[in-house]
Amino acid sequence: MERTGPTVRFSGLLAVCSATLLAAATLVASAPAVSAADADLVRNGGFEAGLDGWNCANQSGAAVTAPKRTGDHALKATPAGSDHAKCSQTIAVKPNSTYTLGAWVQGSHVYLGASGTGTTDVSTWTQSPDAWKQLTTTFTTGPSTTSVSVYTHGWYGTPAHYVDDLTLIGPGGEPVVIPAVPAGLKTTALTSSSVALSWNAVSGASGYHVYRGGTKVATASGPSATVTGLTPSTAYSFQVSATNAAGESAKSAAITATTTEGGGGGDTKLPARALVGYLHSSFANGSGYTRMADVPDSWDVINLAFGEPTSVTSGDIRFSLCPVAECPNVESDAEFKAAIKAKQAAGKKVLISIGGQNGQVQLASTAARDAFVTSVSKIIDTYGLDGLDIDFEGHSLSLNTGDTDFRSPTSPVIVNLISAVKSLKAKYGSDFVLTMAPETFFVQLGYQFYGSGPWGGQDPRAGAYLPVIHALRDDLTLLHVQDYNSGPIMGLDNQYHSMGGADFHIAMTDMLLAGFPVAGDTGKVFPGLRPDQVAIGLPASTQAGNGHTTPAEVNKALDCLIKKTSCGSYQTHGTWSDLRGLMTWSINWDRFNNWEFSRNFDGYFGN
Repeated sequence: MERTGPTVRFSGLLAVCSATLLAAATLVASAPAVSAADADLVRNGGFEAGLDGWNCANQSGAAVTAPKRTGDHALKATPAGSDHAKCSQTIAVKPNSTYTLGAWVQGSHVYLGASGTGTTDVSTWTQSPDAWKQLTTTFTTGPSTTSVSVYTHGWYGTPAHYVDDLTLIGPGGEPVVIPAVPAGLKTTALTSSSVALSWNAVSGASGYHVYRGGTKVATASGPSATVTGLTPSTAYSFQVSATNAAGESAKSAAITATTTEGGGGGDTKLPARALVGYLHSSFANGSGYTRMADVPDSWDVINLAFGEPTSVTSGDIRFSLCPVAECPNVESDAEFKAAIKAKQAAGKKVLISIGGQNGQVQLASTAARDAFVTSVSKIIDTYGLDGLDIDFEGHSLSLNTGDTDFRSPTSPVIVNLISAVKSLKAKYGSDFVLTMAPETFFVQLGYQFYGSGPWGGQDPRAGAYLPVIHALRDDLTLLHVQDYNSGPIMGLDNQYHSMGGADFHIAMTDMLLAGFPVAGDTGKVFPGLRPDQVAIGLPASTQAGNGHTTPAEVNKALDCLIKKTSCGSYQTHGTWSDLRGLMTWSINWDRFNNWEFSRNFDGYFGN
């Protein structure tokens, strides 16, 4: 959110890996020759049986008849977006044994490797876009290794590559057996929107699948999982299966779990369709100052902009009304508080918004966390407010190197923010309203990039709001991502979408509601939010920010998301009839623009 006119702050991707990084994968030196009696252990290494035996990420692989090296088929694998078209197979091996891995490949960048060796995992690569070239590497298994994963993949943004005659020569291991059915499935915790489950570990299982009503909704590496995105006071049926390289067991006996009543995650007496706006209360800009008493009844949630810290790392948040010298028509504190009470009596919610463009907040220490809780509580109590809006921008949130799983963050600024908000929620109870207004860079960009990435070099802020949203989803009233001041963002269709039209809002909102794999990792899926927890964030006028969307395009976006009509080329992953509404920067700019934004909202929803 901005104090001034539009300024593009989209950071862009700092994470394009160079050829130097690619060259880091080097050919492993030759190991002792394998025995003549050793066999080729790869199943369907020539791809004559299609993809039988192979797992290609995100449906990136296909068996094709040309080009091929031998036989009738070869593998064609096509990288797309954040996926590099990895195809893999798990193979039974013997401990303390030497293996030679080989394949014939063709493409601009093609990798061949083995992981899970128990010693040093190996990989090699080549560039051969116009001719078949052989890759080979060797490895020795560890003392307890009974299976390895062999794989090929290309590189991000490169054309399709081809693989044929992939072999693994060495002594065969004992066949992997499908694991037994898990037993002991039980509920360990319940909230209004989640169910935590556990079960007995199964010998030989490498992972587990969790089913809700017969549909797979989660995967886990160990014998526990939490299913989120559920509806309050609703009964659900769950089952679990065990998996390994040989396949998947049958599903366990089903258990039933009922979520608790709503307690903050939307249960805050908001109307079914809500209009959210930011009120410039502590400063003025080209839009002029608007008194609280002059805010029209159209606005259901009024966010006071802004509470700001005394320093970036202090956690000590302060708020005061705009100085008379800057805002000659500013009301007195007493008038302001009286106007807030009048709005609340009319059913409106008034929140303190922390951050904004200038208010960088980094809760890097527990002292800053505690100061945040104390100072925000003081603001809420002084003005009798209904809750908190988190509008952290710029460098407020980032992920430390190695913090790669949004489900269990370790970066202090993330962990302390989550803890601070939970403390505020506990203090004020179920009526506490919690909203967030991140930029697309911190949320939807996480579909492609998360933090500094597996090799470093990416912007550590990429996707950094995801762990905060996820940890607080049961307390979250509304998420309204800023669909403006943004660069192009890849949607779930793996196409880039640009701000300013219905398409951008459709694609960005659908991601929040359908959920998505973070950084393309299908084992780390950000679960979708409930539609009543989501509003679309837009600028109120062309002066308010880059990416202004005309009322006609706003209505197209609402038609598509709520009714699944007027969708254009992007097809949503559901019909989100309970979508909560719209947010705008800002009430002041809407007034400057003759209330065009709020009038259109009222007209669309018949208010």
